[in-house]
Amino acid sequence: MKNHIEGAPSESNFKLKAESLNLRVEPGSNDVIVKNLYVSIDLYQLNRLKSYSSSQEAVSAAARITPGEAIDANGVAKVVVSANPEFKRDDLVVGLISWGEYELVKGGAMIRRLEPMGFPLSYHVGILVFVSGAYGHLVGQYAKLGGCYVVGSAGTNEKVAILKEKLGFDDAFNYKEETDLKATLKRYFPDGIDVYFDNVGGEMLEAAVANMNLFGRVAACGVISECADDSKRAVPNMIDIVYKRIKIQGFLSTDHFDLHQDFISMTCDALRAGKIQPLEDISNGVDSIPSAFTGFFRGDNIGKKFVRIAGE
Repeated sequence: MKNHIEGAPSESNFKLKAESLNLRVEPGSNDVIVKNLYVSIDLYQLNRLKSYSSSQEAVSAAARITPGEAIDANGVAKVVVSANPEFKRDDLVVGLISWGEYELVKGGAMIRRLEPMGFPLSYHVGILVFVSGAYGHLVGQYAKLGGCYVVGSAGTNEKVAILKEKLGFDDAFNYKEETDLKATLKRYFPDGIDVYFDNVGGEMLEAAVANMNLFGRVAACGVISECADDSKRAVPNMIDIVYKRIKIQGFLSTDHFDLHQDFISMTCDALRAGKIQPLEDISNGVDSIPSAFTGFFRGDNIGKKFVRIAGE
């Protein structure tokens, strides 16, 4: 990152930096050097690149990044050199790595060995990671498995068709073609909304709250409309919140790691049975990261966004 980002990111905010890396580690240091294979592009990263966001103070994983520092992300890598008894050369690992080709992982912290279980490596920084941010297509599929009536929104007609025809949503609409979101949701939910999983914030959250039933629930996972445009602040009607007794609660993966193994087991079974369809959007090469990141906030991606840094 060349400078802190205010508003929507652009490719000019980033530069590609090259430096030499000594492929040796000190015996007994527990250090590991990895070759990065896939990195995830995620909503929360933009808040880390700002000069200030309240999220930077709330969670250590969202700490601010200083211009000139490497940018880290969830990803999959292969061990090149290891002084750590838990890892050996050619092991696949998953965890926190950098937007780069290689990474020195001090003490082997923030990575763990990866067993692919017969799935593509990208799944392990996508559908098999218990994190949600721009994962609405997965949330809807899980809801369908639970017997819910599910309606999704997307920014293009192509994405709307995918939600309905490929992923099995009961219905979906293009929010860019709607002039009154409150009326739109009333049309799709004439009997009201019980649960809203929110990755957007802004006007969509206001419209959802306006259409919620008594004791409705909102899982607030992301606010992508606000992250790139500070003028789009959600202001749900507090009268609705009070008199409908609506619960709005933030959702962070770190609160639910005790459920991770159950989640992995359930998701693997659903994938093998064809009951869940992953939707991935993959760019190639470390030099494509800035365009992948900025395009993500324009809505260019169809599905979970990754960058493939290198082949295995």
